[in-house]
Amino acid sequence: MKQPYIVGVTGGIGAGKTTVTNQFLRLGIEVVDADLIARSVVAPGSPLLKDIQAEFGNSMIKSNGELDRAALRALIFSDENAKTKLNALMHPVIRDQLLAALERAKSSYVILSAPLLFENKLDTLCQRVLVVDVPESEQIARTQARDGVDANQVAAIIAAQISRTERLARADDVIDNTLPITQLAETVSQLHEKYLHFAKSQ
Repeated sequence: MKQPYIVGVTGGIGAGKTTVTNQFLRLGIEVVDADLIARSVVAPGSPLLKDIQAEFGNSMIKSNGELDRAALRALIFSDENAKTKLNALMHPVIRDQLLAALERAKSSYVILSAPLLFENKLDTLCQRVLVVDVPESEQIARTQARDGVDANQVAAIIAAQISRTERLARADDVIDNTLPITQLAETVSQLHEKYLHFAKSQ
């Protein structure tokens, strides 16, 4: 069976990856989203959620049985050891689900959207990488508005990701996501044509 042509899409927190991947969806391209998979594998009652509860305690679980993301985020950003343990639990499960979803994709090429594409070495699965880029000040402002968190926490998340300079240096393509939506749609359409060509000739 022919392997899918995979385009990785990444960017720092608040860069607007979803805005970009939604444009590819509109063009009929399937998107495998690592964030959505990371949420689904810790659904109430899931084996992984039980493992997290056993490792980090009942305070990580809300009264309705859901993972308390805010509590977990606060813990891993204050305790490097806890972060390492959480990654060891979650990453193999997420990777298995990602690989299965990529295998199932039927579109001409497939988008793998992951905020930590480089950090988790998911770029090794991709034939090409598109980076969605905005200035750091914009990342902070957008994430604060979206998640209702303070600037220090956003800055800590940005510091935990690879630098903007390195991310851009490792990109095959870059989208400036400060552009108006009409210009963004046009840029995505041009990239779409390019990726269709690459996928056909692989």
